[in-house]
Amino acid sequence: MGRSVIGGLVAIAVLVSRRQPLLPPREAVARTLIVAGPVCVGFGLFSAIALRSVDSVHGAVLTGLIPAATAGVAVWRAGERPRRSYWAALAFGLAVIIGFAIVQGGGHLRVTGLLLLAAVAIAGLGYAEGGAMAREYGGWRVISWAVILALPVTVPVTAAALVTDPPRHVTVSAASGLGYVGVVSVVVGFFAWYHAMARGGVARVGRLQIAQPALTLAWSALLLGEHVGWLSGASAAAVIAATAVGRNARVDTAAGPGAVAAPDPPAPGEPARCPARAAS
Repeated sequence: MGRSVIGGLVAIAVLVSRRQPLLPPREAVARTLIVAGPVCVGFGLFSAIALRSVDSVHGAVLTGLIPAATAGVAVWRAGERPRRSYWAALAFGLAVIIGFAIVQGGGHLRVTGLLLLAAVAIAGLGYAEGGAMAREYGGWRVISWAVILALPVTVPVTAAALVTDPPRHVTVSAASGLGYVGVVSVVVGFFAWYHAMARGGVARVGRLQIAQPALTLAWSALLLGEHVGWLSGASAAAVIAATAVGRNARVDTAAGPGAVAAPDPPAPGEPARCPARAAS
């Protein structure tokens, strides 16, 4: 929860420096809350609780489901229609990941696995809704508004946690990790992510996350010294391969095949961009 507090401070600084309102327009508040709940609270909270019991290698494989979750919600919230080949590839990846979780749990889905699956499901909701909103308001505004709207929840929860369970023996690596996820994972990374989904489509760009399991496995080994077993590596490779099979599947939009989303709208005082040039 504390990472979203850090992200909220960064978002306030960004919006103030750009002379933008700190809160979304009234008609966009409800949709921004749909982003704030999953992205700023739910995913971080569920995954952090789960990762106290399992290593990040285990979590890396399960988070390979995020592209599927994002695509599923894109159908509901963003008006996109992936083709059958897309769903077939993601369904295979889902089967692999659930099988991996059951094997790792000794024949059952453990609570930690269910928490990670819940985190993945709600992450897809936040990603898809944010990507759809970015078409109208710009990705950097959407995520900034979201983490600010989450502050009434994240600040008191973080304060209560500091009082009831104060940190002890904080290492430099732990503090650096918190700073990274607070600045990059919660805010800055989403500037590019939501902008990309607004330009290229939520489902189409969301499948680029097929690289996330492999990258997480690599960073887990390099930064945390965790062992990547053959089952984890094979499961991650299967998920990546399955999703890559459907990477070229067409994704239609409600406006018709080949529709191109609008670029980020300019901030007040910025010159308007020529649509033809922005799309080039």
